[in-house]
Amino acid sequence: MTHEASSSDFTPLNIAVATISDTRTFATDTSGAALVERLEAAGHHLAGRQIIADNRYQIRAVLSAWIADHAIDAIITTGGTGLTGRDVTPEAVTPLFDRAIDGFGEMFRAISVQEIGTASLQSRAIAGIANGTAIFCVPGSTNACRTAWDKIISYQLDSRTAPCNLARLLPRFAEE
Repeated sequence: MTHEASSSDFTPLNIAVATISDTRTFATDTSGAALVERLEAAGHHLAGRQIIADNRYQIRAVLSAWIADHAIDAIITTGGTGLTGRDVTPEAVTPLFDRAIDGFGEMFRAISVQEIGTASLQSRAIAGIANGTAIFCVPGSTNACRTAWDKIISYQLDSRTAPCNLARLLPRFAEE
């Protein structure tokens, strides 16, 4: 997979990270930490970080507040995208989308199959746009977070990625 860099300048974004878990703390949240490390290394700003219980209404409450905050450009969640009864991230977040980015989940699973084989079908990774904010929901494993950032999200949130990227479209997502 190749990505061309355009000649435009890099535009840092304000990105919030939410870990969806009943058991993790900031001390044990290696997945959220990996995302924070990567987004800051790329030149973006951490706009917020929270650990949210596996509860669809708590997830919606935090994400809704971030979506309403025009200073936040993007949100990445980690966790709750599996198939168990406590995995409710897609059900919590999908109703918040103005538009789904269907290709994200498809692409994530296509890349993941190279790393974890057919277990990739258990991922319900999703993405969408809400109130002009790009939202990515990825699995809770640290490796899945690295894969999502390194192979998809980092390019789409980099204003220099050609031929197109989500970063340059952000101002237009709230158009009516």
